[in-house]
Amino acid sequence: MNGVESRNVESSGMEDFARVMRIGEAPRLEPSGSRMNLNPEDVKNGLGQLVLVLVKLLHELLERLAIRRIESGSLTEEQIERLGITLMRQAQEIDRLRKEFGLEEEDLNLDLGPLGKLL
Repeated sequence: MNGVESRNVESSGMEDFARVMRIGEAPRLEPSGSRMNLNPEDVKNGLGQLVLVLVKLLHELLERLAIRRIESGSLTEEQIERLGITLMRQAQEIDRLRKEFGLEEEDLNLDLGPLGKLL
């Protein structure tokens, strides 16, 4: 933008606006009086859940693609057998990892609000 940095400001106070407008100055975080509860185990499980949601989504897409290819007749019986075994093993591994992180099946199905459930 021609060397000019664009920033959005939503505040009722002019001090906040002035702080944002000072280009090159990092914003300061004011202490709010409440403390964040940072638990390393929660971070690990949160990342595990995120990764498993993505893996589960990709697995579902692969299953749908496999069904389309089977229905179109573009795979041999041997390829169908190998594909089925591979998808079964993937599902078992996803389930094993889900249990390892202490997650329920529903934890891998994110609610996207008006779009509905992810899976």
